[in-house]
Amino acid sequence: MGKTAVLVMEMQRGVVGDLTKFPDLVEACRRHDVIANTATLLQAARAAGMPVIHCTAAFRPDRAGSHTGNCPFIVALLKDPAHLLDGTPPVEVLPELRGEGDLESRRHHGFSPFTGTALDTTLRSLGVSAVVAAGVSLNLGIPGLALEAVNLGYRVTVVTDAVAGIPEDYAQAVLKHTISLLATRTTTATLVEEWKAGATR
Repeated sequence: MGKTAVLVMEMQRGVVGDLTKFPDLVEACRRHDVIANTATLLQAARAAGMPVIHCTAAFRPDRAGSHTGNCPFIVALLKDPAHLLDGTPPVEVLPELRGEGDLESRRHHGFSPFTGTALDTTLRSLGVSAVVAAGVSLNLGIPGLALEAVNLGYRVTVVTDAVAGIPEDYAQAVLKHTISLLATRTTTATLVEEWKAGATR
């Protein structure tokens, strides 16, 4: 049986941290304690010997490697020439979520972490066959992660109190009507207890 890895989606300073331009998403994270729950989840995963991979987004200043005109949301975001530029503080993973042995998979295009990145190769090289998803957002990134992972043959679990989206009723509908069709849904506390129990057997 393969290993499990935790994939953390876009928990970056310029997305949900101190340099964000998405206050509604930050408020959704605050309402559900998403950052604190994710930190707890990652500590337990590391203690259980599971890989933690931060799936981040960034753009080059010249936009090389990014399609910039095929999606209304990207077009709007990139009206700001400084949006999530490689090598700048907004791209950084939230410091409270970063661990010394963590890995990072960065993408320069699209909204989901597998297409156009080495994430699948990285997971397979680690012997991973199941992924646990946390982060943002339930609007795009988390459903994209779950769908791509399932298509690639991974088992997927989404941690319901370590993800967020906007508005609230839509985010809950995505969890109920989309994520439930693709993935197991569970909470941080449940997973932490399962991992602790597995480590003591």
